[in-house]
Amino acid sequence: MPRYHTLGKIPHKRHTQFRKPDGSLYSEQLFGTIGFDGMYSNSYHVHRPTMVKAIKKQYSVAPKIAKENNIQSYRFKGFQVAPENDYLESRKAVLTNSDCTIILAAPKDSLKDYFYKNTDADELLFVHKGSGKLRTHLGNLDFKYGDYLLIPRGIIYQIDFDTTDNRLFIVESRRPIYTPKRYRNWFGQHLEHSPFCERDIRVPYELETNDEKGDFLIKVKKKDEIIEMVYASHPFDVVGYDGYNYPYAFSIHDFEPITGRIHQPPPVHQTFETDAFVVCSFCPRLYDYHPLSIPAPYNHSNIDSDEVLYYVDGDFMSRNDIDAGHISLHPAGIPHGPHPGAAERSIGKKGSNELAVMVDTFKPLMVTQEAMKIADEDYFKSWL
Repeated sequence: MPRYHTLGKIPHKRHTQFRKPDGSLYSEQLFGTIGFDGMYSNSYHVHRPTMVKAIKKQYSVAPKIAKENNIQSYRFKGFQVAPENDYLESRKAVLTNSDCTIILAAPKDSLKDYFYKNTDADELLFVHKGSGKLRTHLGNLDFKYGDYLLIPRGIIYQIDFDTTDNRLFIVESRRPIYTPKRYRNWFGQHLEHSPFCERDIRVPYELETNDEKGDFLIKVKKKDEIIEMVYASHPFDVVGYDGYNYPYAFSIHDFEPITGRIHQPPPVHQTFETDAFVVCSFCPRLYDYHPLSIPAPYNHSNIDSDEVLYYVDGDFMSRNDIDAGHISLHPAGIPHGPHPGAAERSIGKKGSNELAVMVDTFKPLMVTQEAMKIADEDYFKSWL
């Protein structure tokens, strides 16, 4: 998201002397992406962010694949994923390819006994249930039901949950996640026809600056493995930073749907993009207002992409027998569309109250063993 942000204390010029009250230097860190060509921030630390004391366990968290070459449509009942205490252990990969992994999580406990850093992927967390605070080395964000939390790769973070009843829909992306470029002018500002703008995006508002040495465990994800690293100083010791690379929040309730006289295609719902997949938000909206319109979506062939729809809340008018927390997978290569009776039911209706998140990938998704535990294997027959 190309938008400048600064928080805390920084020197007048980057890469120049910035001294503590005792006269010693703060440690500057360039936190950047895509070599030196992508978005970056310059942060200033009380201690050197490089002090590794020990490297302990290393273990795989790679998704276990059940179906590598899949052409079957599925429904997965996401709320059947059992809650678990530990944040990382609660994350269950259900769909994956070389660009992204789609995860369901129901963590009961806050992430507070260790820190976490994903060096493989940007993480997009959608909060289906729960509220709390995302705490990162570049500042904190409050979150609640309906929030997207965009955590760029390399961010060190913890999460404080307010309760034990939490449900997250997570997309790990090995490609950088941005807001759609067609919504922005050449300066990076959101255009007038964009369904959201800068006012809707929440940036970190407070820094935790810990001047503390000791043993601090960071669980680092790299190449689908967790590596436990012990650092000699507290990861949250930043006194200030500025730049374009930091976590932020956006509420699905602040997405303003684009409508028309006839049914609009899915790209009007687009909220995030990479060069390998897109994320869309389906929000309450007025239905099409042509006198002969059919508000239900038309049948369409997914020739180039797999379509994943995560149902959040409301009345899902194009589907029969769909509840909150369900996921539908419609793979590339075959057509899909509204269930029998849905088109007729939609005629004359004035609006939708559905809330859903869609992920369209341009490479086929593999179905994992975790997904098959919650799969409706007869879903593909539901159009008969």
